[in-house]
Amino acid sequence: MNFNKIVEMNDISFKYDRETVVENIDLTIEQGQFLGLVGPNGSGKSTLIKLMLGIVKPDKGDVKIFGKPIKQFNQWEEIGFVSQKANSFNSGFPATVLEVVKTGLVSRIGAFKFFNRKHKEKALEALRTVEMEEYANTNIGELSGGQQQRVFIARALVSDPSLLILDEPTVGVDAKHVTAFYDLLGKLNQDKGISLLMVTHDIGTITEHATHVVCMNKTIHFHGASEEYKEFDDEDLNRLYGHSVQQLTHNHDHEEIRP
Repeated sequence: MNFNKIVEMNDISFKYDRETVVENIDLTIEQGQFLGLVGPNGSGKSTLIKLMLGIVKPDKGDVKIFGKPIKQFNQWEEIGFVSQKANSFNSGFPATVLEVVKTGLVSRIGAFKFFNRKHKEKALEALRTVEMEEYANTNIGELSGGQQQRVFIARALVSDPSLLILDEPTVGVDAKHVTAFYDLLGKLNQDKGISLLMVTHDIGTITEHATHVVCMNKTIHFHGASEEYKEFDDEDLNRLYGHSVQQLTHNHDHEEIRP
């Protein structure tokens, strides 16, 4: 789809029971952006994603996807989502990498349709994008955490989304492979033109790769360019987060995500 503003959230508030989790949120995601969403535990990051995906409804405010009110939006294949699956995936799940990726096409072809040769080629193309084609016939449970996350990204990419949302995708990925993982996301953003929203606790690393940073603690305390966020000192971060925090930049060795 060709629309400059992918997501628009206007004055969004949401409560679980009587507890306010998200309050007075204004957030826009534009085409071509790579946003890092940071904040302390319990700050409402995951709830914000659920509101964005229509999983829960706001108590106040409105959400638009590609200019349409979320109630009217039905082209969800335009939004890819990758969760913390590598940290909790059932290693005994009886499916090959290719089969897992093809399930990402269900929203386009329908739940009760058969996959054909065209769908297989589409899945293989997505695997090539994440450099995992050679594992197409490998059982998903035999892969490392980093490899599994690449497969889940391929599954999200197979429907050609305009926006890819990742909820702490480096959980369960070996630390020495995180740099390669971020490099992959950078290529998707810069070479493929896919907009990215990544929830993470890795503040230092995300600012090296994302174009913009959103810092929230129930409400948004900062939304701007990564270069501007990098200039904050510990005192600034303490103010944004609402508690003591130090910004660390990890210098992981660069290498491919492999066993």
